[in-house]
Amino acid sequence: MPRGKNSYRPDKDGTHRAAFEKNKKIIFATQEVCGICGRPVEKDKYKFPHPLSACIDHIIPIDKGGHPSALENLQLAHLCCNREKSDKLFKKPDKQEEVIDNTNLPLTMDWSTLKE
Repeated sequence: MPRGKNSYRPDKDGTHRAAFEKNKKIIFATQEVCGICGRPVEKDKYKFPHPLSACIDHIIPIDKGGHPSALENLQLAHLCCNREKSDKLFKKPDKQEEVIDNTNLPLTMDWSTLKE
């Protein structure tokens, strides 16, 4: 039963509950790193409500149109990271900057013409 317009969560008490629980088990079994901060999540060491306890984060928040139970919208996270992220969206850069190695730099001077 919904608890109000702002607090109703289909992944917690709605039609997506069973699918969310199934995908939550898959994530806990296959992922080891927080999808938000990138550090390891010690699932067996910390339990809720410890800030470093493991939880499931919706990559695209439900309030922003994210699917409540789709596996591709779920990731492992620390509880503190998930709370900090809240319902914000983070856009990943489309293209990484090209790193120039010093061995690939263009020659700016013809060093063979220098005399000792």
